[in-house]
Amino acid sequence: MRTRDRSSGGGGGHRQAGMPAPAMGVPGGERLPTAPRERKPALAALAVLLILLGAFGAVLTVVRAGHKESYVEITQAVAAGDPIPESAIRSVDLSDDSGLGLIRWEQRDDLLKNFRAAVTLVPDSILSDKMITKKDNVLTQGKSLVGLSLQDGQFPRNSLSVGDTVAAYFVGNDAGKNSDSSDSSDSSSSGSSPQSTLISNKLIVKSIDVDTSGSGSGNTYVTVLADTADAGPLTIAASANDVSLVRVPAAGGN
Repeated sequence: MRTRDRSSGGGGGHRQAGMPAPAMGVPGGERLPTAPRERKPALAALAVLLILLGAFGAVLTVVRAGHKESYVEITQAVAAGDPIPESAIRSVDLSDDSGLGLIRWEQRDDLLKNFRAAVTLVPDSILSDKMITKKDNVLTQGKSLVGLSLQDGQFPRNSLSVGDTVAAYFVGNDAGKNSDSSDSSDSSSSGSSPQSTLISNKLIVKSIDVDTSGSGSGNTYVTVLADTADAGPLTIAASANDVSLVRVPAAGGN
């Protein structure tokens, strides 16, 4: 009877089957406390910064792609050496000047005041710094401005414009004569080719003015840009009223 009492007693000498054993040294089977994870705020801040920089870069790329600048566009022909009138320019928006040195619209006041066309400007062209020059540098070395007083028949009246390239011919009584020829019978064939009377074929028309003084002369005054070497013969022919202008393609011009 005593042996049965000891084996069945609830004193706790033995654990019941199926029950887990309590953890060593921890009352009631509780887990051991774990060390808290170490926080690294500097690394977290760096990660956030990198994310923000990446987002900013993407936004900047989109903004730059859509950003446009205003540049100067030519709307009417301007002859080389002439000032550029305000009526000859307008604003045009471009996304990038591609390193071409284009003139920005905000620079137009300085352009109109201090610069002139270095070459003949054509409509629908975007103005660049290579197409203009300081107004004090209009006449480069080897160039001269020559004024001509012309009558009808000495120039193409209805088709001559500022900026055109023209050829000047000597058309006086002595034109085409060969100074070495003494035989009058050969005068019809000696030196009569157009080449012998050509003064220059690369003159640039700078201005055209019609006489409105009421004097009745009806002359048209044309100023041309010429090589200095051609200025003398051209002036002599013009003073004798023995010069004629012919419009030629710009490819053979200045």
